[in-house]
Amino acid sequence: MAEKVKCAIIGSGNIGTDLMIKIGKRSNALEVAAVVGIDPQSEGLAMARERGIATTDQGIDGFAAMPEFANVKIVFDATSAGAHARHSEICTKAGKIMLDLTPAAIGPYVIPVVNSDEHLNAPNVNMVTCGGQATIPMVHAVAQVAPVHYAEIVASIASKSAGPGTRANIDEFTETTSRAIEVIGGAGRGKAVIILNPAEPPLIMRDTVFVLSADAEPEAISASVKKMVERVQDYVPGYRLKQEVQFERFGSNNPVRIPGYGEFSGIKSTIFLEVEGAADYLPAYAGNLDIMTAAALTTAERIAAHKFAGVAA
Repeated sequence: MAEKVKCAIIGSGNIGTDLMIKIGKRSNALEVAAVVGIDPQSEGLAMARERGIATTDQGIDGFAAMPEFANVKIVFDATSAGAHARHSEICTKAGKIMLDLTPAAIGPYVIPVVNSDEHLNAPNVNMVTCGGQATIPMVHAVAQVAPVHYAEIVASIASKSAGPGTRANIDEFTETTSRAIEVIGGAGRGKAVIILNPAEPPLIMRDTVFVLSADAEPEAISASVKKMVERVQDYVPGYRLKQEVQFERFGSNNPVRIPGYGEFSGIKSTIFLEVEGAADYLPAYAGNLDIMTAAALTTAERIAAHKFAGVAA
């Protein structure tokens, strides 16, 4: 049997705990050797100990002092953008590969279905944001058919699924997602909005993607979008179109005006998505967490297979 690559998770909150459970249940390539937190009463740390995983509640300094630190090859950071810089400095200096699930964006942005193969040797890769993982594949799908002038995404998530880390990183979320829409999605300009929906019972993650591109056949754009949805479903089964893609054309005599960005003619594609989580740790409505951890796991497995001989596919 192929040897699994040892990894660690920094952050024992919602995202870190969901990731720990996903790796344990689904990965043939990775094994969690340590979970790192700062709260001794953390449920995530307790669950890790129940599974026989080494833990520390002393943060990155505690992790660096653990015997497991030497054998870990991949480190997931599920804390905050502010904390990630120091975590990355310590871990990459020790030769470990960082997968950043915060909006810190020290390393290159990665969306598994778009560009993960381009960054298999990077010491630090950034998983953008939950909104980015859900919507940037759609912007990229349109860009495969026609040049994209402008793309705007609105990510609506259940308030109950937004932990302290998410709430502390709202500004970084919008900045990182907007930039990634341009860098990975291929849009000339990008904008991101996040909504914390307080509805009871909580609603699953819903995303709306507005893409203004050069004129193209709606059938070609729709086919590209549907093909991309199928590719994302390979690692996020609950990812789906809410309805058919909607189209509206704008000519030079009636361009659409975007405040702060200018006027555009061409075709506007409006894509409605919903993301239902796998409920590995949190309820199914927390699709925003599920798509982040699933994307991080998929990316880490590809890196492990590329970097370390003898790893299970």
